[in-house]
Amino acid sequence: MKTTEERSVNEGKKLNRAIRIDEAQIRSHLDTLVRDSVEDTLNKLLDSEADRLCNARRYEHSEERTDRRAGH
Repeated sequence: MKTTEERSVNEGKKLNRAIRIDEAQIRSHLDTLVRDSVEDTLNKLLDSEADRLCNARRYEHSEERTDRRAGH
């Protein structure tokens, strides 16, 4: 009869064969997530700054608007 520890070791060996972790794929996915997050954050900051400089949001027309976006 096997002890609890022996059964646990055997179960661990079975799991080692069943689960495969592709570190390169994980790193690639994380790189993409970080890059997308940074890009989104920077775009929001730039849009916010443009809103402040123009005194209006994108596509908003108002009397207070002092400038145009993207050179138009």
